[in-house]
Amino acid sequence: MVTDEYILSSDNLNVYYGNFQALANVSIKIKPNIVTALIGPSGCGKSTLLRCFNRMNDLIPIFSLDGSIKYKSQELYDDTTDATNIRSQIGMVFQKPNPFPKSIYDNVAFGLKINGYTGNYDEAIENSLRRAALWEEVKDRLNKSAIGLSGGQQQRLCIARALAVNPEVLLMDEPASALDPIGTLAIEELIRELAGSVTIVIVTHNMQQAARVSDETAFLMVNDNRAGYLVEHDYTDKIFTNPSEERTEAYITGRFS
Repeated sequence: MVTDEYILSSDNLNVYYGNFQALANVSIKIKPNIVTALIGPSGCGKSTLLRCFNRMNDLIPIFSLDGSIKYKSQELYDDTTDATNIRSQIGMVFQKPNPFPKSIYDNVAFGLKINGYTGNYDEAIENSLRRAALWEEVKDRLNKSAIGLSGGQQQRLCIARALAVNPEVLLMDEPASALDPIGTLAIEELIRELAGSVTIVIVTHNMQQAARVSDETAFLMVNDNRAGYLVEHDYTDKIFTNPSEERTEAYITGRFS
């Protein structure tokens, strides 16, 4: 459901890795409970922007930024903001499935444990696996190693692990790029099923995927200094059929990449 509220936003965001500027003056507003796709050519800063939203870039020593990023009304990079707490509310799924070398059960339980969950673990884990459309496939082997799952199942397990702590936002960085077509379809169907109950921001190089799964799309490209900037952000149908910017139309139609 589209609302006029914004759950994530940036204002004149500039991001640097040492002396290299990765993002330039990016201002974007993400609505809650819809799917927003970030598209654009390689190197335009899509993943950098995504990782800013849950402070994953903090782990890079040469990273710095100026400008504002907010989660609701909370300034994400304020000195008083707890990054660990933010990551429990804004989960992330990476390009390649990264299950822990533990049982399926323990993978989903991991986030619950580190967040001090005191409820019924069995119920929480079943609920998370159901939300990730994986329960029926694994319910009889919860104590088996997660490494034995297929690539697509591993990625849905990682989504279940992220969902276990009930985040409000789920960030996905090319979540299907390492999967076969069957696994990709399962992830896309899951994204659409989750839309409405959790805010999803997905980075994808696949134009068709962005068109299929997202409600809104933001297009980034690079300036003359190779810094990424936001060209336009609108409803996905409009971006793909009637964009406001010639640069967007050129990218969508394949006239540049």
